[in-house]
Order: sequence, then C-alpha cells, then structure tokens
Amino acid sequence: MNKLARLAKEISQHLDYLAGLCIVAVMLLVVSNVLLRTLVHRPILGTYEYVNMLTAVGVGLALAYCAYQNGHIAVDFIIERLSQKMQTAADVLTNVTALSFWSMSAWHVAKYARTMLESNTVSPTTQFPLWPVVFLIALGLMALSLVLTVQLTQSLQMAFAASLPNRLRPAGFKPGIDAPINPAIEEGF
Repeated sequence: MNKLARLAKEISQHLDYLAGLCIVAVMLLVVSNVLLRTLVHRPILGTYEYVNMLTAVGVGLALAYCAYQNGHIAVDFIIERLSQKMQTAADVLTNVTALSFWSMSAWHVAKYARTMLESNTVSPTTQFPLWPVVFLIALGLMALSLVLTVQLTQSLQMAFAASLPNRLRPAGFKPGIDAPINPAIEEGF
C-alpha cells in the first residue's frame, strides 16, 4: 500500500471515530433531554438544533471511511455482465465523476463556511455559530475526495496493467480477479 493510500486510510479512520463520537453525543443529548423534560419539566434548550448539527457533522465525517471500505451502495448488476475492459473503464469513469463532484462540493462547502464565519451566522435558538459545523462537513468531503483519489489511482493502475501484453503485466496479475482493487479487502477489513 502506498503512502497516499495509508494517509487516506488513517485520516478516514480518525474522522470516522469523530463521527462516532458525534452520534454518541446525539444519543446522550436526546436521552438527557427526554429525562429532564419528563422528570424535572426542564428540557435542554436547543436540543433540536444541536442534534441537527451533530448529525450533519457525523455524516460528513463518516463519508470518507465508508468510501474507503467500499461501503456505499453500488448497483452493478449491469456492469458485472460487461467485459473486464468495460468494467475497468466504467470503474475509472465512476471514480473520475465522483472525485470531480465531491472535490467541487468540498470546495464550495468550505467557501460557504467562510462566508458564514465572515457574516457571523448563528443558529436561531441557541445562537451557536454555524461555521464550525460547515467547516467540519467540508473537512469530511475533502477526506472523501482523498479516498476517491486513491481509488481512481488504483483504477487507472488496473486499467493500465490490463492493457499490457501478458509478458509485461505485473507478476501474478489476473484481469478477472485483480480488478478493481479494494483497499479494505487488502487490509483485511
């Protein structure tokens, strides 16, 4: 595994851990709010806003690790019927499209967060600044773009290796077995 793939794995795992903390915080907040509302008749002010923000951050930070594990839903019943070359081409095209979309999304979300910082945008009830939430979502999207860059690189390597004559292919390369590379499987996840 190369340095970029290791970096993508480590970053995505750390962000996934933070996403898990966000979900635990949501759980604790909701349970505490219900208990305080029921027992003391004093709910936590802004629970709805905090739950929304923590959930958005949790989802944004978890995207990269999910992509690293190839955990996203893939409808491949048509692709699997194509030749190996066509499958590899479809994989490259999918990765190029996904990388383009998510990297542009990360850029625009980060720009939006900066605008929120400059305009001091806050939530309506708690007056909590919203820019950190949006920056964390942008960070998650940047990490997703890094994972997609690794996957695109691997897809291109596979496409290149598959196009070589047999005598020039890497030792042990089998086009029907080796494509596409899944880093999660290589690492034993």
